[in-house]
Amino acid sequence: MSTLEDKILGEKLHNYCSSSEDEGDSEGSDEESIDKGCKSVKDSSCSTGPPPVNSWSGTASNTGPKGVIEDWRRYKQLEAENRVQLERERIALAKKLTLSVKTESEETKDKKDAELEEELSELIDEDFLLKYQKQRMQELMAQLQKSPQFGRVITLSTGDDFLKAIDKEDPKVTVVIHIYNENNSACGAMDGCLNVLATEYTTVKFCRIAAGVTGLSRHFHVEGVPALLVYKGGQIIGNFVRLSTELGNDFFATDVERFLIEFGILPEK
Repeated sequence: MSTLEDKILGEKLHNYCSSSEDEGDSEGSDEESIDKGCKSVKDSSCSTGPPPVNSWSGTASNTGPKGVIEDWRRYKQLEAENRVQLERERIALAKKLTLSVKTESEETKDKKDAELEEELSELIDEDFLLKYQKQRMQELMAQLQKSPQFGRVITLSTGDDFLKAIDKEDPKVTVVIHIYNENNSACGAMDGCLNVLATEYTTVKFCRIAAGVTGLSRHFHVEGVPALLVYKGGQIIGNFVRLSTELGNDFFATDVERFLIEFGILPEK
């Protein structure tokens, strides 16, 4: 039966030589025993120590303590690698599910949106659109009727008239004031254009005032006209001076209209 020493050092072979055997004999007897043992072992050299323990190769079935420790380390390494691989697969699967799977509330919302789109597609036919357009036009016309109507150019005679035309007006109304000089031909052209535009844009308040009444400098009377000042809610939103540089001395209502639409003063038709 194998002993603990056999498990650690490996099982003894037949006629194995050991210096620990026959400890009670004399040195001569010990040497004689060793010589006899060495002669009886075929093709083997005599050794007085235990056989060396080889490193584990992964195939031995009977190992010593070092082999057991190596096996354990290898097992833990494989276990860790397997754990890491499983974690990677779990993360990848979680990401995939996150992208493809919707919650119950999201699915319910998508279902309701789809039903709403289907209902709208059934409602929005030609007859419905015509009916809605007619109703919307009536609402817009009602709003226009509630807004102040002008339809002409108002001449302001004093500075006080100038202030009242701006401050006393409805905040929603756009006020366009032409500052003119009677001796300037471009100012005459501007008066004619504003008379035309006032009949087309009845909700816009068009006014005119002589440069001398405003208290502006004499230089402005000559070089700054024709000028258009635009107010809304008591605040100036447009200041265009010496428009003859932009429009010339002879221009038409369509030119002034296009200019004011470009700067957002008049609404597009």
